Amino acid sequence: MKNTLDQYRQTGALAEVSVASPWRVIQMLLENALDRVAMARGAMKQGNISKKGEHISKAMTIIEGLRAVLDHEKGGELAGRLDDLYEYISRQLLQANVNDDPILLDEVSDLIREIKSGWDAIPEEQRAHPASQ
Repeated sequence: MKNTLDQYRQTGALAEVSVASPWRVIQMLLENALDRVAMARGAMKQGNISKKGEHISKAMTIIEGLRAVLDHEKGGELAGRLDDLYEYISRQLLQANVNDDPILLDEVSDLIREIKSGWDAIPEEQRAHPASQ
């Protein structure tokens, strides 16, 4: 039953991504990164090293993906600052994994929430073209 639910959730997420605006895709990635960090924290509390590592790895992949699509030409200083912040988040995730440090995961969650709140605040009329922000 659990595998069926997981497959359903994954299929639903893929379907949403296929019709989502670029703005919504970034929003979903940020949400997923937050979920992965929370799951890593739970696995860390339970002493489940493999699940902790798996969730942190997926969060890092999301963050590195967001970093890779930054448009430094159009984004200027903001893109540069986000690049630095994404790099810092990735380093903190790595350190949290190596040191079993839930405080670092809390810091990462706070940073991702801050990025997401800025993203969520983009006015509706500008959401169609997030690369030009």
